Amino acid sequence: MKTTNFIGLVFIGLVLVAVTGFSGCASTGMQRSTEARATMETMDNDIKLIVAQLDAAGASLNELTRPGQSDAKKAFDLYSDNISKLIEMENKFSRKADEMKDRGNEYFEEWQKEGNKYKNSEIQRLSEQRRMELAEIYDRIPVNSIGVKDAFKAYVSDAKEIQIYLSNDLTSRGIEAIAPIARRVANEGDQLKYELKALEMSIERARAAMAQSGR
Repeated sequence: MKTTNFIGLVFIGLVLVAVTGFSGCASTGMQRSTEARATMETMDNDIKLIVAQLDAAGASLNELTRPGQSDAKKAFDLYSDNISKLIEMENKFSRKADEMKDRGNEYFEEWQKEGNKYKNSEIQRLSEQRRMELAEIYDRIPVNSIGVKDAFKAYVSDAKEIQIYLSNDLTSRGIEAIAPIARRVANEGDQLKYELKALEMSIERARAAMAQSGR
């Protein structure tokens, strides 16, 4: 009787170990998917804030260089504050873009490894097909991110140099002299917003596709 009970307990223990191990493997894929989607959601929200801040910076630059500006110091302080915020956002965006790329690479690489373990060739083919479909959608994000990172860095650099220039020559003549460059930089900001919104659309498509995939 005791022997039977012992064998029964051992059997139950082995079943629990097997189930736990299987659940661990299953949850790993879902966890990676959740982490990848969470990173994309954070980036999506950050992009919305960046676009709003670009609007604020552009408006303050236009106000600062407006002909007949009666309070250049106040306008300059507002512009400087907006640029400081954009510098912080640009640094954060660059880090998050790299993180998002790494999360995606990890997600699809591990999925591919798991797919190679299927004994059923039909299931393996289906897994690989879905992985390639989602990877194609996701891959648009890092491609778009590279262009946005470069454009963002260039814009912040130019906007900061305008701020430095005016900090040394906040006179009517100095403002008038920098105005043509300021207009060009404002156009850079508008182009950057367009590229950011294109990136945002890529992120939202990938988030929707990964959520529907059940991974």
